Amino acid sequence: MKPPAFWLLLAVLLGLGWRHGLPAAGSAPIAVPAASADRTDGRALPAFLPPEARATVALIQRGGPFPHPQDGGVFGNYEGHLPRQPRGWYHEYTVPTPGARNRGMRRIVTGGTPPREWYYSDDHYASFRRFDVP
Repeated sequence: MKPPAFWLLLAVLLGLGWRHGLPAAGSAPIAVPAASADRTDGRALPAFLPPEARATVALIQRGGPFPHPQDGGVFGNYEGHLPRQPRGWYHEYTVPTPGARNRGMRRIVTGGTPPREWYYSDDHYASFRRFDVP
């Protein structure tokens, strides 16, 4: 049986509906400035984030519980796509992918505890887009 947090997240995601959209092809594998924002649940978040990422941000801000055991784990930044920081600075979280049979390729990586930096990847860490959370 799935934990109650899974069912809550699923209900939130279904309530938001699905939105598809990817960043422009050829985006550099580095952090980029935050994009223009739209409003969701009274919070300004960048328009490039899919609805599922918004739900993940809310879970991160609440401190979980998270649907995957890897969520909240240390992200090593081994490829160096994010600014260099000491080990333990970055943490990764799954952004659900509709129709995926596994965790999919979408992630949010935060920097600092509590998070002071926020990055989104829709290609399993090959590139990141920086964003701000109010």
